[in-house]
Amino acid sequence: MDATPVPMINSGDTAWVMVSTALVLFMTIPGLSLLYAGLVRAKNALTVFMQCFAITAVVSVLWILVGYSLAFDRGTAETQSGLLAFIGGFARLGLSGMTGDGVHPNAPTIPESVYCMFQMTFAIITPALVISAFVERVKFSFVILFTVVWSLVVYAPICHMVWSGPGSFLYGTLDYAGGCAVEINSGISGLVAALFVGRRNGYPQHQILPHSIVLAVVGGGMLWVGWFGFNAGSAVAANAAAGMAMLNTHLAAAVATCAWMAIEWIRFGKPSVLGAVTGSLAGLVAITPAAGYVSPLGAAVLALVATGCCYLGVTWVKRKGGYDDSLDVFGVHGVAGLVGTLLLGFFGVKAFGGTTDVAAGAQFAQQAKAVLVTVLWAGGGTALCCLLVKAMVGLRVEERVEAAGLDLHQHGEVAYSIDERV
Repeated sequence: MDATPVPMINSGDTAWVMVSTALVLFMTIPGLSLLYAGLVRAKNALTVFMQCFAITAVVSVLWILVGYSLAFDRGTAETQSGLLAFIGGFARLGLSGMTGDGVHPNAPTIPESVYCMFQMTFAIITPALVISAFVERVKFSFVILFTVVWSLVVYAPICHMVWSGPGSFLYGTLDYAGGCAVEINSGISGLVAALFVGRRNGYPQHQILPHSIVLAVVGGGMLWVGWFGFNAGSAVAANAAAGMAMLNTHLAAAVATCAWMAIEWIRFGKPSVLGAVTGSLAGLVAITPAAGYVSPLGAAVLALVATGCCYLGVTWVKRKGGYDDSLDVFGVHGVAGLVGTLLLGFFGVKAFGGTTDVAAGAQFAQQAKAVLVTVLWAGGGTALCCLLVKAMVGLRVEERVEAAGLDLHQHGEVAYSIDERV
């Protein structure tokens, strides 16, 4: 007799993850689109919207065809070593074998179709974060081809190593909602890609200002709300862990916003609106790997430390480094992701108010291993992707096109019908 338990799909869990899926998709379109469009010059605003919109469509198709299989096909108990420790197999290509009432081992109380869709939204937003590092100067063809290659070479393996389950190379890492797979991954990849692409013309000699702080604030607010799906949804159930993740997410964003405002108030005599939005993102990113594992006090400490580190990252480190990480994906997502993932090694264990029984030293070592692997894989893989796509279509638009703006040249349209702003 087969003793395998029959999956019990729970309607409450299913409903919550479906709502969370919509919230995470909402983070990219329109949340991230509005934030990034507001932060670039008016002549490139429509291009950013198009890039986010196109990435959403392209990655969705890619995820169904091959991405989900490479990220979450765990093989059998006999094959969960070797190559399958680093990347999934091909058994689920085109969602082969998916049924209406089937489940994935990672989410036994919701349909696998819902779990697949939820994870798809993470696969969408991560490359959308990466492209922010080199906006206003690259070809649209580069963005699309880079996204396809990067999603397969970088995102899918890191996602598999961290999240696919027993047998994966980084199994045992605490990463509630994407400290490694999304935040560190996008931050390091964005930095490497920005170095390959090069700086915008005139940077840093001339100040390049956002054309609409209002759009950026609206987008930032949407990200704050959508992040509840990102973090609380990663419980893949409507349970106590989801509730704690939601509380910690909001608290971290609030603490980091206050901290960033305080830093600017002390340093400049007034807090900036863009600084408040940036602070909220630093807190949201830092709590992402830790949301369901730490206490509210732990979440507040993570947010405070991450805020200070991110402030240095987007000011002093960026200035000393001389690189043009245009919208600070490394300075915010990369730095806060590193802080949150590493400090989780302490605050996630019971001795420090967390939920796990592993000793703090052992868990920190595992977190550090995951960070190192993610940095090396993302950095090396992104360099490879840039070289490959550069050979195929090139990287940058011509200097005259960059000066005139990408909207009209790349898409034949402009963001504003009467536009005298730059």
